[in-house]
Amino acid sequence: MNSDRLPVTVNILDKEYRISCLPEERESLLQAAAYIDGQMREIRDTGRIIGTERVAVMAALNIANELLVNRQSKEDGTQNISHRIKNLQEKIEIALNTTNQLEL
Repeated sequence: MNSDRLPVTVNILDKEYRISCLPEERESLLQAAAYIDGQMREIRDTGRIIGTERVAVMAALNIANELLVNRQSKEDGTQNISHRIKNLQEKIEIALNTTNQLEL
């Protein structure tokens, strides 16, 4: 273990895991572990999937899907904003050209 890292114990689906992390990462690690624990409990409690490993894989797939959907949404939003900025720039150019022609 690196000297600047701290051991943190997290509980996921009634099992303890000891993980080392930087002090500033501790809170996000605990939040991530709580989120994973909640996802796995939700899947396990449906009763349709049996076995910790299968529950973990399903939770990982669900979390990865959420990440990809959010990433795509962010990219779509960025493209939309870029398009709107381009339209505004074109309108400003037209307005400036019109003003310059009127001054002549």
